[in-house]
Amino acid sequence: MSSKRILVITMAASVSLCASLSMAADAAKPKSKSKSDTANATAKASEPKAADAKASEAKAPRLTLSEPVKDYGTVPKGEKLNWAFEVKNTGDSDLQILAAKPGCGCTVADFDKVIKPGQTGKVTAHVDTTNFSGPIAKAITLETNDPNTPTSQLTIHAIVKPYVEAYPAGFVRFNMLQGDAETQSVTIYSEEEEPFEITKIEVPGEWVKADFHKIEKQEDLAVGVGRPGQTQYKVDITAGGPDAKLGPLADKIRIVTNSKHQPEYFVSLSGVVRPAFRVDPTNINFGEVAPNEPAATRHVTFRSNDLKTPERFNVSKVESSIPAINASLKPGANKGEFELTLQVVKDAKPGDVDGTVTIYTNDKINPKVVLPVKGTIKAAVTTASVSSK
Repeated sequence: MSSKRILVITMAASVSLCASLSMAADAAKPKSKSKSDTANATAKASEPKAADAKASEAKAPRLTLSEPVKDYGTVPKGEKLNWAFEVKNTGDSDLQILAAKPGCGCTVADFDKVIKPGQTGKVTAHVDTTNFSGPIAKAITLETNDPNTPTSQLTIHAIVKPYVEAYPAGFVRFNMLQGDAETQSVTIYSEEEEPFEITKIEVPGEWVKADFHKIEKQEDLAVGVGRPGQTQYKVDITAGGPDAKLGPLADKIRIVTNSKHQPEYFVSLSGVVRPAFRVDPTNINFGEVAPNEPAATRHVTFRSNDLKTPERFNVSKVESSIPAINASLKPGANKGEFELTLQVVKDAKPGDVDGTVTIYTNDKINPKVVLPVKGTIKAAVTTASVSSK
Protein backbone atom coordinates (compact mmCIF):
# COMPACT_ATOMS: atom_id res chain seq x y z
CA MET A 1 0.00 0.00 0.00
CA SER A 2 2.75 2.39 0.82
CA SER A 3 4.50 1.55 -2.48
CA LYS A 4 1.40 2.51 -4.49
CA ARG A 5 1.15 5.77 -2.62
CA ILE A 6 4.77 6.53 -3.45
CA LEU A 7 4.12 5.83 -7.21
CA VAL A 8 1.13 8.21 -7.35
CA ILE A 9 3.08 11.01 -5.71
CA THR A 10 5.95 10.52 -8.15
CA MET A 11 3.65 10.74 -11.23
CA ALA A 12 1.95 13.89 -9.93
CA ALA A 13 5.31 15.55 -9.47
CA SER A 14 6.31 14.67 -13.05
CA VAL A 15 3.11 16.19 -14.50
CA SER A 16 3.61 19.36 -12.48
CA LEU A 17 7.21 19.68 -13.70
CA CYS A 18 6.19 19.28 -17.39
CA ALA A 19 3.53 21.95 -17.05
CA SER A 20 6.04 24.36 -15.56
CA LEU A 21 8.54 23.76 -18.36
CA SER A 22 5.85 24.29 -21.03
CA MET A 23 4.79 27.64 -19.52
CA ALA A 24 8.39 28.76 -19.41
CA ALA A 25 8.90 27.88 -23.08
CA ASP A 26 5.76 29.82 -24.10
CA ALA A 27 6.97 32.84 -22.17
CA ALA A 28 10.32 32.69 -24.00
CA LYS A 29 8.71 32.68 -27.54
CA PRO A 30 8.22 36.11 -29.30
CA LYS A 31 4.60 37.16 -29.69
CA SER A 32 3.23 37.17 -33.29
CA LYS A 33 1.82 40.50 -34.53
CA SER A 34 -1.70 40.87 -35.83
CA LYS A 35 -2.53 42.48 -39.25
CA SER A 36 -3.75 45.64 -37.56
CA ASP A 37 -0.53 45.94 -35.59
CA THR A 38 1.49 45.60 -38.86
CA ALA A 39 -0.57 48.28 -40.65
CA ASN A 40 -0.17 50.70 -37.77
CA ALA A 41 3.58 50.17 -37.74
CA THR A 42 3.82 50.79 -41.53
CA ALA A 43 1.79 53.98 -41.28
CA LYS A 44 3.98 55.29 -38.50
CA ALA A 45 7.12 54.52 -40.52
CA SER A 46 5.77 56.32 -43.63
CA GLU A 47 4.81 59.46 -41.76
CA PRO A 48 8.36 60.93 -41.75
CA LYS A 49 8.80 60.19 -45.49
CA ALA A 50 5.52 61.90 -46.42
CA ALA A 51 6.50 64.86 -44.31
CA ASP A 52 9.86 65.04 -46.08
CA ALA A 53 8.14 64.88 -49.52
CA LYS A 54 5.76 67.70 -48.59
CA ALA A 55 8.63 69.78 -47.32
CA SER A 56 10.61 69.16 -50.52
CA GLU A 57 7.56 70.04 -52.64
CA ALA A 58 7.05 73.25 -50.72
CA LYS A 59 10.65 74.29 -51.48
CA ALA A 60 10.38 73.63 -55.26
CA PRO A 61 10.76 76.48 -57.80
CA ARG A 62 7.65 77.74 -59.59
CA LEU A 63 7.65 79.25 -63.09
CA THR A 64 5.16 82.07 -63.62
CA LEU A 65 4.83 83.94 -66.94
CA SER A 66 3.09 87.30 -66.66
CA GLU A 67 2.72 87.68 -70.46
CA PRO A 68 3.53 84.46 -72.35
CA VAL A 69 2.23 85.92 -75.64
CA LYS A 70 3.30 89.26 -77.12
CA ASP A 71 1.08 90.54 -79.95
CA TYR A 72 2.59 93.37 -82.02
CA GLY A 73 -0.44 93.75 -84.26
CA THR A 74 0.33 95.00 -87.80
CA VAL A 75 3.99 95.83 -88.46
CA PRO A 76 5.82 96.91 -91.65
CA LYS A 77 7.78 94.21 -93.43
CA GLY A 78 11.43 94.43 -92.52
CA GLU A 79 10.85 95.71 -88.98
CA LYS A 80 12.90 94.08 -86.23
CA LEU A 81 10.72 92.90 -83.33
CA ASN A 82 12.52 92.80 -79.98
CA TRP A 83 10.80 91.73 -76.79
CA ALA A 84 11.88 90.77 -73.24
CA PHE A 85 9.50 88.23 -71.69
CA GLU A 86 9.29 88.39 -67.87
CA VAL A 87 9.78 85.12 -66.01
CA LYS A 88 8.98 85.10 -62.29
CA ASN A 89 9.92 82.50 -59.68
CA THR A 90 7.00 82.15 -57.26
CA GLY A 91 8.51 79.07 -55.57
CA ASP A 92 10.82 78.62 -52.59
CA SER A 93 14.03 77.54 -54.32
CA ASP A 94 16.14 78.71 -57.27
CA LEU A 95 14.45 78.49 -60.68
CA GLN A 96 16.87 77.38 -63.38
CA ILE A 97 16.21 78.04 -67.06
CA LEU A 98 18.06 75.13 -68.61
CA ALA A 99 17.42 76.11 -72.23
CA ALA A 100 15.55 78.63 -74.36
CA LYS A 101 15.00 77.10 -77.80
CA PRO A 102 13.69 79.44 -80.53
CA GLY A 103 11.55 78.27 -83.41
CA CYS A 104 12.10 79.06 -87.08
CA GLY A 105 12.50 82.76 -87.79
CA CYS A 106 13.17 83.69 -84.19
CA THR A 107 16.37 84.13 -82.19
CA VAL A 108 17.05 84.32 -78.46
CA ALA A 109 19.49 87.07 -77.58
CA ASP A 110 19.93 86.13 -73.91
CA PHE A 111 18.08 84.86 -70.83
CA ASP A 112 18.59 84.71 -67.07
CA LYS A 113 19.75 81.22 -66.21
CA VAL A 114 19.02 81.37 -62.45
CA ILE A 115 16.12 83.27 -60.84
CA LYS A 116 15.95 83.47 -57.05
CA PRO A 117 12.65 82.88 -55.15
CA GLY A 118 10.39 85.90 -55.52
CA GLN A 119 12.61 87.45 -58.20
CA THR A 120 11.86 88.15 -61.89
CA GLY A 121 14.11 87.30 -64.83
CA LYS A 122 13.93 87.94 -68.57
CA VAL A 123 14.11 86.07 -71.86
CA THR A 124 14.91 88.43 -74.75
CA ALA A 125 13.83 87.42 -78.26
CA HIS A 126 14.29 88.93 -81.73
CA VAL A 127 12.23 88.42 -84.90
CA ASP A 128 13.33 89.86 -88.24
CA THR A 129 10.25 90.27 -90.44
CA THR A 130 12.18 90.84 -93.66
CA ASN A 131 11.33 87.41 -95.05
CA PHE A 132 7.72 87.21 -93.81
CA SER A 133 4.34 88.45 -94.97
CA GLY A 134 0.96 88.11 -93.33
CA PRO A 135 0.24 86.61 -89.88
CA ILE A 136 3.24 85.10 -88.07
CA ALA A 137 3.67 83.32 -84.74
CA LYS A 138 7.24 82.74 -83.56
CA ALA A 139 7.73 80.61 -80.45
CA ILE A 140 10.40 80.00 -77.83
CA THR A 141 10.38 76.83 -75.73
CA LEU A 142 11.71 77.14 -72.18
CA GLU A 143 13.13 74.15 -70.32
CA THR A 144 13.30 74.66 -66.52
CA ASN A 145 13.74 72.75 -63.28
CA ASP A 146 10.15 73.48 -62.20
CA PRO A 147 8.80 69.98 -61.40
CA ASN A 148 5.24 70.97 -62.34
CA THR A 149 6.12 72.93 -65.51
CA PRO A 150 9.38 71.54 -66.95
CA THR A 151 8.60 73.12 -70.35
CA SER A 152 6.65 76.23 -71.31
CA GLN A 153 6.26 78.40 -74.40
CA LEU A 154 6.65 82.08 -75.22
CA THR A 155 5.18 83.42 -78.46
CA ILE A 156 5.46 86.57 -80.55
CA HIS A 157 2.49 87.30 -82.82
CA ALA A 158 2.34 89.88 -85.60
CA ILE A 159 0.79 90.64 -88.95
CA VAL A 160 3.56 91.61 -91.34
CA LYS A 161 2.43 94.12 -93.97
CA PRO A 162 4.67 94.85 -96.96
CA TYR A 163 4.45 98.57 -97.73
CA VAL A 164 6.98 98.03 -100.52
CA GLU A 165 6.95 94.84 -102.57
CA ALA A 166 8.09 93.37 -105.89
CA TYR A 167 6.11 91.76 -108.70
CA PRO A 168 6.12 88.94 -109.72
CA ALA A 169 8.48 88.07 -106.85
CA GLY A 170 11.13 89.58 -104.61
CA PHE A 171 13.94 87.56 -106.17
CA VAL A 172 15.70 86.89 -109.46
CA ARG A 173 17.54 83.72 -110.38
CA PHE A 174 20.28 83.35 -112.99
CA ASN A 175 21.72 80.21 -114.57
CA MET A 176 24.48 81.36 -116.90
CA LEU A 177 27.84 80.56 -118.41
CA GLN A 178 30.92 82.42 -117.31
CA GLY A 179 31.36 85.51 -119.45
CA ASP A 180 27.70 85.75 -120.45
CA ALA A 181 25.29 88.33 -119.05
CA GLU A 182 21.53 88.09 -118.46
CA THR A 183 18.88 90.63 -117.54
CA GLN A 184 15.73 90.09 -115.50
CA SER A 185 13.15 92.66 -114.42
CA VAL A 186 10.83 93.19 -111.46
CA THR A 187 8.19 95.81 -110.74
CA ILE A 188 8.43 97.63 -107.41
CA TYR A 189 5.13 98.93 -105.99
CA SER A 190 3.92 100.44 -102.69
CA GLU A 191 0.97 100.56 -100.30
CA GLU A 192 1.90 104.01 -98.99
CA GLU A 193 -0.57 106.89 -99.24
CA GLU A 194 2.11 109.47 -100.04
CA PRO A 195 3.71 109.56 -103.54
CA PHE A 196 6.20 106.70 -103.77
CA GLU A 197 9.75 107.05 -105.07
CA ILE A 198 12.88 104.95 -105.44
CA THR A 199 15.86 107.11 -104.55
CA LYS A 200 18.76 104.72 -105.27
CA ILE A 201 19.79 101.09 -105.74
CA GLU A 202 22.89 99.40 -104.32
CA VAL A 203 24.32 96.25 -105.96
CA PRO A 204 26.65 93.66 -104.36
CA GLY A 205 29.48 93.88 -106.91
CA GLU A 206 30.74 94.96 -110.33
CA TRP A 207 29.18 91.89 -111.92
CA VAL A 208 25.65 93.16 -111.10
CA LYS A 209 24.03 96.26 -112.56
CA ALA A 210 20.58 97.65 -111.76
CA ASP A 211 18.64 100.41 -113.49
CA PHE A 212 15.19 101.70 -112.62
CA HIS A 213 12.60 103.96 -114.17
CA LYS A 214 9.06 105.05 -113.40
CA ILE A 215 6.41 103.18 -115.37
CA GLU A 216 4.51 105.76 -117.39
CA LYS A 217 2.21 103.67 -119.57
CA GLN A 218 -0.93 102.28 -117.98
CA GLU A 219 -0.62 99.00 -119.87
CA ASP A 220 2.85 98.38 -118.40
CA LEU A 221 1.68 98.58 -114.76
CA ALA A 222 1.43 95.42 -112.65
CA VAL A 223 -2.27 94.72 -112.22
CA GLY A 224 -3.93 94.12 -108.87
CA VAL A 225 -0.97 95.07 -106.66
CA GLY A 226 -0.16 98.14 -104.58
CA ARG A 227 -2.33 101.11 -103.72
CA PRO A 228 -4.48 102.21 -106.69
CA GLY A 229 -2.99 105.21 -108.42
CA GLN A 230 0.37 104.78 -106.70
CA THR A 231 3.61 105.02 -108.71
CA GLN A 232 5.28 101.80 -109.85
CA TYR A 233 8.90 101.32 -110.92
CA LYS A 234 10.51 98.83 -113.25
CA VAL A 235 13.92 97.61 -112.09
CA ASP A 236 16.19 95.90 -114.66
CA ILE A 237 18.82 93.66 -113.04
CA THR A 238 21.75 92.48 -115.17
CA ALA A 239 24.18 89.87 -113.83
CA GLY A 240 27.26 88.18 -115.29
CA GLY A 241 30.04 89.37 -117.54
CA PRO A 242 33.79 88.94 -117.14
CA ASP A 243 33.73 89.86 -113.43
CA ALA A 244 31.29 87.11 -112.41
CA LYS A 245 33.00 84.32 -110.51
CA LEU A 246 32.27 80.65 -111.02
CA GLY A 247 29.96 79.02 -108.52
CA PRO A 248 26.64 79.68 -106.78
CA LEU A 249 25.11 83.15 -106.52
CA ALA A 250 23.67 84.34 -103.21
CA ASP A 251 23.45 88.10 -102.79
CA LYS A 252 20.94 90.91 -102.29
CA ILE A 253 20.18 94.13 -104.13
CA ARG A 254 19.23 97.00 -101.81
CA ILE A 255 16.53 99.35 -103.03
CA VAL A 256 16.24 102.60 -101.06
CA THR A 257 12.82 104.34 -101.13
CA ASN A 258 11.01 107.27 -99.53
CA SER A 259 8.52 104.95 -97.78
CA LYS A 260 8.12 105.98 -94.14
CA HIS A 261 7.13 102.46 -93.09
CA GLN A 262 9.60 100.49 -95.22
CA PRO A 263 12.42 102.73 -96.46
CA GLU A 264 14.46 99.89 -97.94
CA TYR A 265 13.60 96.77 -99.87
CA PHE A 266 15.86 93.85 -100.77
CA VAL A 267 15.67 91.79 -103.94
CA SER A 268 17.37 88.41 -103.51
CA LEU A 269 19.75 87.33 -106.25
CA SER A 270 20.49 83.62 -106.61
CA GLY A 271 21.59 81.08 -109.21
CA VAL A 272 24.88 79.74 -110.51
CA VAL A 273 27.67 80.71 -112.92
CA ARG A 274 29.07 77.70 -114.79
CA PRO A 275 32.19 77.39 -116.95
CA ALA A 276 31.53 77.74 -120.68
CA PHE A 277 33.04 74.32 -121.39
CA ARG A 278 34.52 71.34 -119.60
CA VAL A 279 37.67 69.30 -120.22
CA ASP A 280 38.04 65.61 -119.44
CA PRO A 281 40.65 64.72 -118.27
CA THR A 282 42.47 67.88 -117.21
CA ASN A 283 45.96 66.33 -117.18
CA ILE A 284 47.68 63.47 -119.02
CA ASN A 285 50.12 60.94 -117.58
CA PHE A 286 51.21 58.19 -119.98
CA GLY A 287 53.08 56.33 -117.28
CA GLU A 288 55.80 54.02 -118.64
CA VAL A 289 54.92 53.25 -122.23
CA ALA A 290 56.50 52.12 -125.51
CA PRO A 291 55.53 53.89 -128.77
CA ASN A 292 53.86 50.80 -130.22
CA GLU A 293 51.75 50.00 -127.16
CA PRO A 294 48.00 50.82 -126.98
CA ALA A 295 48.62 53.07 -123.96
CA ALA A 296 50.73 55.34 -126.16
CA THR A 297 47.48 56.93 -127.38
CA ARG A 298 45.37 59.17 -125.10
CA HIS A 299 42.18 61.15 -125.72
CA VAL A 300 40.91 64.41 -124.21
CA THR A 301 37.31 65.60 -124.74
CA PHE A 302 36.13 69.23 -124.83
CA ARG A 303 32.36 69.77 -124.37
CA SER A 304 30.29 72.95 -124.36
CA ASN A 305 28.14 73.62 -121.26
CA ASP A 306 25.74 75.72 -123.31
CA LEU A 307 22.52 73.68 -123.44
CA LYS A 308 20.71 76.06 -125.79
CA THR A 309 23.38 76.87 -128.38
CA PRO A 310 26.31 74.46 -127.87
CA GLU A 311 27.57 75.18 -131.39
CA ARG A 312 28.78 78.58 -130.18
CA PHE A 313 31.79 76.82 -128.65
CA ASN A 314 34.72 76.10 -130.93
CA VAL A 315 38.25 74.73 -130.59
CA SER A 316 40.45 76.13 -133.35
CA LYS A 317 43.89 74.56 -132.91
CA VAL A 318 46.23 72.65 -130.59
CA GLU A 319 49.98 72.86 -129.98
CA SER A 320 52.33 70.39 -128.26
CA SER A 321 55.54 71.51 -126.56
CA ILE A 322 56.84 67.92 -126.53
CA PRO A 323 58.53 66.63 -129.72
CA ALA A 324 57.81 63.03 -128.71
CA ILE A 325 54.05 63.68 -128.42
CA ASN A 326 51.91 64.40 -131.46
CA ALA A 327 48.60 66.28 -130.87
CA SER A 328 45.66 66.24 -133.29
CA LEU A 329 42.13 67.63 -133.10
CA LYS A 330 38.76 66.67 -134.61
CA PRO A 331 35.08 67.48 -133.98
CA GLY A 332 33.17 65.14 -131.71
CA ALA A 333 29.91 63.32 -132.32
CA ASN A 334 27.78 66.11 -130.80
CA LYS A 335 27.54 69.87 -131.33
CA GLY A 336 30.02 71.83 -129.27
CA GLU A 337 32.19 68.73 -128.73
CA PHE A 338 35.81 68.22 -129.76
CA GLU A 339 38.27 65.35 -129.33
CA LEU A 340 41.98 65.84 -128.78
CA THR A 341 44.26 62.86 -129.50
CA LEU A 342 47.77 62.65 -128.03
CA GLN A 343 50.07 60.04 -129.59
CA VAL A 344 53.64 59.04 -128.75
CA VAL A 345 55.51 59.22 -132.04
CA LYS A 346 56.95 55.96 -133.39
CA ASP A 347 60.58 57.07 -133.35
CA ALA A 348 60.42 58.66 -129.89
CA LYS A 349 63.60 58.21 -127.92
CA PRO A 350 63.43 56.56 -124.48
CA GLY A 351 63.33 58.98 -121.60
CA ASP A 352 61.07 61.10 -119.42
CA VAL A 353 58.36 63.31 -120.88
CA ASP A 354 57.36 66.54 -119.11
CA GLY A 355 55.64 69.29 -121.04
CA THR A 356 52.32 70.81 -122.03
CA VAL A 357 49.69 70.80 -124.73
CA THR A 358 47.95 74.12 -125.47
CA ILE A 359 44.40 74.22 -126.85
CA TYR A 360 42.91 77.41 -128.36
CA THR A 361 39.16 78.11 -128.04
CA ASN A 362 36.78 80.95 -128.83
CA ASP A 363 35.72 81.33 -125.18
CA LYS A 364 35.96 84.95 -123.96
CA ILE A 365 37.11 84.03 -120.45
CA ASN A 366 39.31 81.00 -121.13
CA PRO A 367 40.51 81.29 -124.74
CA LYS A 368 43.54 79.10 -124.03
CA VAL A 369 43.73 75.83 -122.09
CA VAL A 370 47.09 74.36 -121.08
CA LEU A 371 47.19 70.66 -120.16
CA PRO A 372 50.24 69.16 -118.40
CA VAL A 373 51.61 65.99 -120.01
CA LYS A 374 53.98 63.58 -118.28
CA GLY A 375 55.29 60.05 -118.76
CA THR A 376 58.30 57.84 -119.43
CA ILE A 377 58.99 56.46 -122.89
CA LYS A 378 60.69 53.11 -123.10
CA ALA A 379 62.16 51.32 -126.10
CA ALA A 380 59.70 49.55 -128.37
CA VAL A 381 59.62 45.79 -128.02
CA THR A 382 60.10 44.21 -131.49
CA THR A 383 58.64 40.90 -132.63
CA ALA A 384 62.14 39.48 -133.19
CA SER A 385 63.25 40.24 -129.66
CA VAL A 386 60.14 38.59 -128.30
CA SER A 387 60.79 35.44 -130.40
CA SER A 388 64.42 35.17 -129.28
CA LYS A 389 63.33 35.17 -125.68
